[in-house]
Amino acid sequence: MPEQPWQANIRRWRELPPEQRLRISLRLIPRKVARSMAFAGQPVDEQMLKDELERLLAPLGLSIRAPKDEP
Repeated sequence: MPEQPWQANIRRWRELPPEQRLRISLRLIPRKVARSMAFAGQPVDEQMLKDELERLLAPLGLSIRAPKDEP
């Protein structure tokens, strides 16, 4: 039985290094928050959320920005 697209996506996700999975997960937070706030009738600037997340992650040595060799 051929692999389904969702199965391929899960397999690729699991093959990623933990640091890359963390970065991708963190990178999605500002968009989720911005959409949630807009749905609640309180729009917020997504770029401001990204900047704030970067500021909070900097002391931990983390970043949501992908390295040049990562898509």
